[in-house]
Amino acid sequence: MPQLDSLFETRKTLLLKGKIQDLSVPAVMGIINVTPDSFYAGSRQQQLQDIVQLARKMTEQGATFIDIGGSSTRPGAADISEEEELKRVIPAIDAILKELPEANISIDTYRARVARIAVETGACVVNDISGGELDKQMFETVSQLQVPYILMHMRGTPQSMASLHTYENIIGEMMQYFQQKVYLLRQLELKDIILDIGFGFAKNIEQNYYLLRYLDKFRIFGLPLLAGLSRKSLIYKKLNIPVEEALNGTTVLNTLALTKGVSLLRVHDVKESVETVKLFTLYSRE
Repeated sequence: MPQLDSLFETRKTLLLKGKIQDLSVPAVMGIINVTPDSFYAGSRQQQLQDIVQLARKMTEQGATFIDIGGSSTRPGAADISEEEELKRVIPAIDAILKELPEANISIDTYRARVARIAVETGACVVNDISGGELDKQMFETVSQLQVPYILMHMRGTPQSMASLHTYENIIGEMMQYFQQKVYLLRQLELKDIILDIGFGFAKNIEQNYYLLRYLDKFRIFGLPLLAGLSRKSLIYKKLNIPVEEALNGTTVLNTLALTKGVSLLRVHDVKESVETVKLFTLYSRE
């Protein structure tokens, strides 16, 4: 990919808590869902001591970020109130940072108020599956907060997205989506934006593999790319296995994503993903 590298230089740093985070070596984001209904049971934690223990384990294994989510976004997941989401995520963020003050917490939410309170509690990244579509205050909020914002592509809501995967030109339509939203965020002077194409969100399995094959096209924006492939249905449904057995497939797809230039892997299994990055980095050295 030397031509692509020379044409589209990807930004390799983020500002986190007043410090520069280098992404020249891809980073790993560990997933902790403080929910009773996220699709992978291994990511669900509801007791504060268990949440802190898992965050410590992920940090020790090499996670650069811990992503805390209080509302399941799996296809067809039940919606919860904003107050219920706050009751789940704010104590979790507070407990982690009391034990691990250097942890980089990402708040996985599409609600602007939840994002604001989470950042005021100590989170330093906002991860929004809706790209600002489900709360029109989100862009203004993250711009005021000046924290890195993960901008994901999705259509509809978690309840409706499974039926919204008809595209005339999926890459072209997604490019237009990102172009418009990055422009709006730049107009609001947000400095750090990460793009997530949203594997599994308003895309069928074949579309997910097509997007993985051409993931490097999204480097045209010059922004870090995040890949969220961990244990998703495009792995376990195609292999006819339960989600609990999808780690090997996750490693394969994460490796392919790294070959396409991603800077961040969002995963349930930190140790294996950190090892994947280490070996890929050794392989890709010039």
